[in-house]
Amino acid sequence: MRIAVAGGTGTVGRHVVAIARERGHEVVSLSRSEGVDLVNGRGLGQALQDVETVIDVSGIQSLSTKKAVDYFTNATQNLLAAGKKAGVTHHLALSIVGIDKANSGLYAGKLVQEDEVRHGGVPWTILRSTQFHEFVPMSIKAASAGPIVFVPTMTTQPVAAKEVAAALVDAAEAGPQGRLPDLGGPRTEQLKSLAAAYLTKAQQKKRIVPLRVPGPMGKAMRNGSLIPAPGSAVGRQTFQEWLEANDAAQS
Repeated sequence: MRIAVAGGTGTVGRHVVAIARERGHEVVSLSRSEGVDLVNGRGLGQALQDVETVIDVSGIQSLSTKKAVDYFTNATQNLLAAGKKAGVTHHLALSIVGIDKANSGLYAGKLVQEDEVRHGGVPWTILRSTQFHEFVPMSIKAASAGPIVFVPTMTTQPVAAKEVAAALVDAAEAGPQGRLPDLGGPRTEQLKSLAAAYLTKAQQKKRIVPLRVPGPMGKAMRNGSLIPAPGSAVGRQTFQEWLEANDAAQS
């Protein structure tokens, strides 16, 4: 199968590309570094030639609701339009667990993306996952101020990005299925505890200051709305196992 991966150089995308190729698929990675701009559509037409399935794991790093909505609206519309023109028969998008309970920032953008996919005229599949293990170091880096790191009060169930990627390739091979069961990690955790474990492993001496995020997003982070419902798919690798594996890979 010829598969195009939007965001193929990102946290999940690089695993999707590698796994799909390991399984014998022909893979085209779509990113700005590879000459494709999802927002303005540059390079999409040529990149999607003879592609059967698009896996969209692209994203934007912004807390702005407007920027997120604009990005996912433009990128998804361009992907779907170019896909239809090229004869793509399956559009598969990665989304986030709980976005309909915290409609702001990135989550608002993902809701728009899901709606575009459902009504885009290409047979589709949507998989929602929880935050990845990599979310923890990314959060620490973004919220550090010298020796202090501000960590939101959050109940989470982190999952390995590689396991999410494998689930996406499975879905690509199975064909369009609509909304799949949500995917989360094997354990419910507190973000503060995960941050402390990461800092210890990385030998970074920072003081964690809990941050109570206001509004609907903060409420969803605290009350478990971002945890998969019973009956959802569950990954295998715990955060601690990911930490140890990541340390081994870098040693």
